Amino acid sequence: MRIIPFLAAAAVTVLLVYLLNKPVGDKVPMPLGSFLSPQAGFWQNAEDTAASFNEALSFPQLKGNVRVYFDERLVPHVFAERDEDLYFVQGYLHAKFRLFQMDLQTRAAEGRVSEIAGPKAISYDREQRRLGMKFAAENSLQVMEKDARSKAIYSAYTAGINAYIHSLKKSELPIEYKILNFEPEEWTNLRTALLLKMMAKMLASGTEKDLAYTRLHQVFSTRQLDALYPQIPDSLKPIVPPGTIFPAPGVSPVAPAGADTAYFKEATRLTAFEQYMPDRDNGSNNWVVAGSKTVAKVPILANDPHLELSLPSIWYEMQLSTPAGRAYGATLPGSPYIIIGFNDDIAWGVTNAQRDVKDYFSIRFKDSRRHEYWFNQQWKPAQQRIEAIKVKGQSTVYDTVSYTVFGPVMYDVTFRDTLTQNNGLAVKWAAHHTGDDGNTFYLLNRAKTYDDYVNAIKFFECPGQNFVFASKSGTIALWQQGKFPARWNSQGMYVMPGTDSSYNWQAWIPQAENPHAVDPVRGYLFSANQRPADAAYPYYIPGTYITPRAGAIDHYLGGMKDITVQDMMALQNNYYNITARDMVPLLLKYTDEDRLSASAKKYYSIVKDWDQFAGPASVGQTVYQVWMDSLMVNTWQDELGRAGFKVELPAEQTFMELLKKDSTVMGYADDINTIEKETIHTQITNALNKTAALMTRLEREGKLEWAKFKDVSVYHLLKDALLPFAHTGLNVGGWGNIINAVKKSHGPSWRMVVQLSTPVEAYGVYPGGQSGNPGSRFYDNAIDDWASGRYYRLWLMSAEERNDARVKWRMDFSKNESLLF
Repeated sequence: MRIIPFLAAAAVTVLLVYLLNKPVGDKVPMPLGSFLSPQAGFWQNAEDTAASFNEALSFPQLKGNVRVYFDERLVPHVFAERDEDLYFVQGYLHAKFRLFQMDLQTRAAEGRVSEIAGPKAISYDREQRRLGMKFAAENSLQVMEKDARSKAIYSAYTAGINAYIHSLKKSELPIEYKILNFEPEEWTNLRTALLLKMMAKMLASGTEKDLAYTRLHQVFSTRQLDALYPQIPDSLKPIVPPGTIFPAPGVSPVAPAGADTAYFKEATRLTAFEQYMPDRDNGSNNWVVAGSKTVAKVPILANDPHLELSLPSIWYEMQLSTPAGRAYGATLPGSPYIIIGFNDDIAWGVTNAQRDVKDYFSIRFKDSRRHEYWFNQQWKPAQQRIEAIKVKGQSTVYDTVSYTVFGPVMYDVTFRDTLTQNNGLAVKWAAHHTGDDGNTFYLLNRAKTYDDYVNAIKFFECPGQNFVFASKSGTIALWQQGKFPARWNSQGMYVMPGTDSSYNWQAWIPQAENPHAVDPVRGYLFSANQRPADAAYPYYIPGTYITPRAGAIDHYLGGMKDITVQDMMALQNNYYNITARDMVPLLLKYTDEDRLSASAKKYYSIVKDWDQFAGPASVGQTVYQVWMDSLMVNTWQDELGRAGFKVELPAEQTFMELLKKDSTVMGYADDINTIEKETIHTQITNALNKTAALMTRLEREGKLEWAKFKDVSVYHLLKDALLPFAHTGLNVGGWGNIINAVKKSHGPSWRMVVQLSTPVEAYGVYPGGQSGNPGSRFYDNAIDDWASGRYYRLWLMSAEERNDARVKWRMDFSKNESLLF
């Protein structure tokens, strides 16, 4: 039974919190007596395996009746007569099953974690506020509520969440509230906007490298940086098929005179300044194949967004239906609509565009008060926003953020003491001034044609996304959609002068000129966070692009025919390491075998005989990856270390492409910190000898197989603070540069394959469960199936199927209790 392990885990958790005194906060967060209380404590969160979800509920906010049918996986199929009732119930269900998740994420977005976690979260909260997260959400909310339909939907969704919150007794609060000793607060439309901005931040983080590149520019030339961090790699497989002819650009930004010189001046102001380095492999896959390549002669669409894996899952699966149509897929708790999914006519999916839409500008203040800054030959008043950060157990912390024509001053001497007293860095982010991105999904949920799809995605502005599309009419398409600045060459690669308007963004790329393709001759389209177009695209489009997965997808799709949904599921779970395909021959070529230790020769043979698949039992993948990691450090760290801070090393793909052209790797093979003249032979051989020592220890520990080495785990949102609620040690292979991009706790957060036949045939799975309650059997019940590459058939239910055996529970909602059915 689920109850026993849940109670045991919860008891262990609270005892650890009490005895070790190190939960999320610095002190024991809950009164121990109330937490252990049989009437109101954590015992009330245990859910019997035979628990029923049948309910009849009435709410005066509803205008009609709503029926919800739960299937055996607790997926709700919602049928409403009106849009507002539909989203009221979606909000209610999101809150019922994911309240803590929604609450925590939006508090984090707003910069309010210190209210829960205490003083150690102050720096995080300040950064959120200085980035202008709430400012951005407020601006979007104005647009969201300007349209009557959108305002009605967001307000109904908010009312549904609050209806559930108001129904809760203290004993019924999710267990995390009891552990952390706080209570949920009312939802607002602003909190939905905050959640969407949090997604924008998560997907934009790392696409800009301004601060790091500015520092590196003090050590390396522009030519060297372009080679180490190329925007157009040799192995590029763009989203838009090569050879596509693009029209002349609709706008032509002009670079100011002396731009490169100005960049170098800015570099001198960033002494010892580091920028957060997210995982370079953050990303997703999607692809679509035309009916000409499938057995069923209809399109098949696949999507697997790669995000941090967590419990509860980032996604909540459901169906939303009104008389106007029905849609099914993955929803985002805290926001209405189906985000990735399908309906009776079309299917759609998304991957991150990886485009840079965030720049930094150097600000010169008049004095330490930071009330005025120099702009266009005069002192201009800065708008000042006082942020009050409430801190659990301590006094409120106040932070004053100055706003400029570019945006908020994210860094100044009060937040980065390496900046001088009267200087600051303002951040300009497309997300600060965007509209109702959610409207895209309202329209996609109801779309029937390609034109409907194009009209829907036009409303999506930030973060930039690659929207893949397929329809029953046979059309396939892929658009990179977002609000992208039209840049002059190299604009935004480094911190720019903010003393006048010459370095500011001059225009937006016209939406119709965003990279896109429709019904290509080759019969398929794909995106895997690679650059969207080759050098023929007329705009400068910097970003942090990822190449290998796109190459692997193209490798398989290009040779496939008579494709089935099973083929597409197998491809989503594919473990082929295409980087190793090109890199292993080079490693073997440049290894001096006579200089290898006895153990290194053993591991050399393992890599030599390896099939280049990174399955969970693969030893070759373990040896190869550790060997490559060691080689990357040996090759790059001595030169990059001159920048004086930790910097992201060039990608393996870049190293491989440089090595193919130049065995000295542009001279970087030599270690500048030694007297000897190292060659690529020296570095590769030394890296394997070093790897062998680690492999020998891992072999003794039984951790040589790839899955055991990387130890894939899905953690609770609170990470180590609630480790008993995690699911650890999963038997999964893959890596960030592999189609099945599973890393330690990051990877495919939702796998979906949809065949646009009649009826639609769809499959999906995500690593979690529908319930956010660790005491529920639906908390993590899908993880093992996800890890094994198994899928569930997705049931796009019709109202006539209400008595189908797949219906296990039912909720009835009504405006009036007497009208309940």
